[in-house]
Amino acid sequence: MRALVVAHGEAGPVRFADVDEPVPSTDEALVEIRHIGLNFGELNYVDQWPAGAVHGHDAAGVVVRAASDGSGPPEGTRVAVGMARHAWAERVAVSPASLGTVPEGVDLADAAALGIAGVTALRVLRKRSLLARSVLVTGASGGVGHFAVQLAALAGARVTALVGSPDRAAGLRELGAHEVLTDLTDLAGLAETEGRFDLVLDTVGGPLVAQAWSVLAEGGTIHLVGYSSGQETTFPAGALFGFGEPRSIATYGDMTPTSGELTDLLGLMAAGRLSAPVGLRGDWQDVDDAVQALFARKVHGKVVLDVA
Repeated sequence: MRALVVAHGEAGPVRFADVDEPVPSTDEALVEIRHIGLNFGELNYVDQWPAGAVHGHDAAGVVVRAASDGSGPPEGTRVAVGMARHAWAERVAVSPASLGTVPEGVDLADAAALGIAGVTALRVLRKRSLLARSVLVTGASGGVGHFAVQLAALAGARVTALVGSPDRAAGLRELGAHEVLTDLTDLAGLAETEGRFDLVLDTVGGPLVAQAWSVLAEGGTIHLVGYSSGQETTFPAGALFGFGEPRSIATYGDMTPTSGELTDLLGLMAAGRLSAPVGLRGDWQDVDDAVQALFARKVHGKVVLDVA
């Protein structure tokens, strides 16, 4: 069968190859993949995976053989695959712990956009109550950012979306952002009690983390979920000292089973309360063009490719 495998060097980050058919264990379902969801991190840091391995974590398809131990969805079920391994192939063996049943009315391609981006946003935002809280989402035009803006607004937060340029701000207010900024220095003129965030979900890293720290409220937390800038963070002398309720910085790298979160997110999509941020839809034969567009920051949201 055909699959996208890891390719190092100039040939990368992925290439097509013929690979062996998966052999499911007793507690795995065999899923025929219809759509795959690309993520910046797994493509930009491809050297972290062995060359020739089937790549990718997010996809959606149909169960063609249920797990023989009786666990998981039955044959014929439409499913989202989230944070699974080796997902970018025509068929994959997947634990039910990484599957979410796609309800009627939810497009299977939209379900492929969930995975890492949707689950990451949901898990971070569930760390504390957001009702009437102030939340900053950096890199808000990306996949995680689009989900985070919507979910934080649904939870009752006042959401500020930070983007890299004005042209990347489109649609974020409609998703629930109260403010859309291109620079945190826009907050410098506000009063001491304003422009302070109880929670920051940061996907960018670099100098932006230090800037976010300077506008973090007492008791607030910055959750680091990505480092797309590729830059180092340096804090000014004395910046990490302060009076009042402690502030904190937390890392995020949770790859535990995603079935519960996928089910919750798919339920919100079925109810019309959450939309999939698919900024580029195409055929997986054109994966090289899609990767270039993703790296060039030409995609607002997620890339979803159809598996022929």
